[in-house]
Amino acid sequence: MNRTQALGRYGEELATRRLTATGMHILARNWRCGRSGEIDIVARDGDTLVICEVKTRRHGAYEHPMAAVTPTKAERLRRLAACWLDRSGTPAPAGGVRIDLVGIVLPRKGAPVLTHAQGVA
Repeated sequence: MNRTQALGRYGEELATRRLTATGMHILARNWRCGRSGEIDIVARDGDTLVICEVKTRRHGAYEHPMAAVTPTKAERLRRLAACWLDRSGTPAPAGGVRIDLVGIVLPRKGAPVLTHAQGVA
């Protein structure tokens, strides 16, 4: 595993802990749908299915992680959500499907800063 992959795994672990602490139930992590891509975290928030994209950045290294969900990325996540529902055999949830983003910035000193934005796409 290279440094970038390790950083991503660390961020996904932090995001999973945060989502669980807020009462979400984690259904899957790093779920792949063929060549269409990967969903970082699939969770349930009450009667809503949550597709969660996780972006982790070192302080000052790149754009802020909250800028990561472009219209193209949002459309890909919607397709992946439909694929997950189809392949898991799960009926469409009463609360619908929501796409969230957890952005994590790792400062040079101190604790990671997590931002959870719900319904970004």
